[in-house]
Amino acid sequence: MTKKKHNFRRKLFTKNRLVILNEDTFEETFSLKLNLMNVFVVLSLGSIFLILITTFIIAFTPLREFIPGYSSSKLKRDATRLAIKSDSLETALKKNEAYIHGIQKVLRGELDYAKFNKDSILAEVDEPSEVNMKATEEEMKLREDVAKIEKESGEKKGNKNKSDKK
Repeated sequence: MTKKKHNFRRKLFTKNRLVILNEDTFEETFSLKLNLMNVFVVLSLGSIFLILITTFIIAFTPLREFIPGYSSSKLKRDATRLAIKSDSLETALKKNEAYIHGIQKVLRGELDYAKFNKDSILAEVDEPSEVNMKATEEEMKLREDVAKIEKESGEKKGNKNKSDKK
C-alpha cells in the first residue's frame, strides 16, 4: 500500500514535456514542462472560475428570468400596480355598499329622511381625506422673501469674516 502511494506521488510530481511540432518540418513550435499536479490545479481553478463567471452572468443579467422561480421585474411592477388598483376598487366598493345600505334604510323607513346624508354615510367608511399640498401664491411669496433675507445675511457674514481675517 505504501509503495503504491509512493509511486502515485512520484507520478504526480514527475516532470513531463508538452511539445507542439510543425507537421511538415518537424520544427518545435511550442514546448512546456508540466507535471500532473500542475495540470490538476490549473484545470480545477479554471473550472471554478468558469462556474463563478456563469453564476454571475445568470444572477446579474436578464437571463435569470428564464430560470424557473425567478420572476421578471415587469411582472413584479404589474403585480404591484394591480394590487394598488384592487385596493382602491375595494374601497370604492365599500363606499357604494354603505351608500346603498343607507338608501335601503330610508326606503324601509328605518331612518328619517331628514337625518339621511350621503356625507355621513361615506364618513362611516374609513378613508383618509385628500389634502391639497400645492403651495399658494402667498406661500410662494413668503418663500422668496425668506430666501432673499437668508442670502443677504449670508453675504453680510461673508464680508464680516473677510474683515476679521485682515
